[in-house]
Amino acid sequence: MKKNSTHEIRLAGSGGQGVILASVIIAEAAILAGRYTAQSESYGPEARGGSCRAETLISDRPIGFTKVQNPTFLMAFTQKALDQYSQGVSKDCQVLIDSTLTVPSTILPSQVIALPILSTARDVVGKVQTASVLTVGAINELLGIADKETLKQAVMMHIPSGTEKLNLKALEEGIKLALDWKKEHGI
Repeated sequence: MKKNSTHEIRLAGSGGQGVILASVIIAEAAILAGRYTAQSESYGPEARGGSCRAETLISDRPIGFTKVQNPTFLMAFTQKALDQYSQGVSKDCQVLIDSTLTVPSTILPSQVIALPILSTARDVVGKVQTASVLTVGAINELLGIADKETLKQAVMMHIPSGTEKLNLKALEEGIKLALDWKKEHGI
């Protein structure tokens, strides 16, 4: 993360996709990295399948207002979440999506980072439920929130016992997807 910078991260999808878990892990990694952090979530009454949003603010300075007001980074797992939460985002907001989603006309192509998140979780990692941790790896690689060991520590603090190997593989695959995207775009 650049010195004196702030990230306002909004993650969105459906309940059960791990949106909140991903946000919590990102916040934990930022805290472990010595950053100021605030994290919140919002979801519908349905346990699974309803709309879900989680937000994380990360800064080098104390955070006065703990809600995302102007996202600098949006990640959407579903078309519904992308359509809903991309409305009104600034042209400076990076938008990470699964490569199967259709980008709304309000988003510039230069803002979009389309990665095969769900298919990589399913076909490479071996379990689609790891998409949230895979996404954490990609987001961290894109934003530079924490070093790799700190990120791994944050993941290990929030995953179920017995899933460590699977989730660490997902994390590595997410990092790899983002690295490949950066290389392809000369970043």
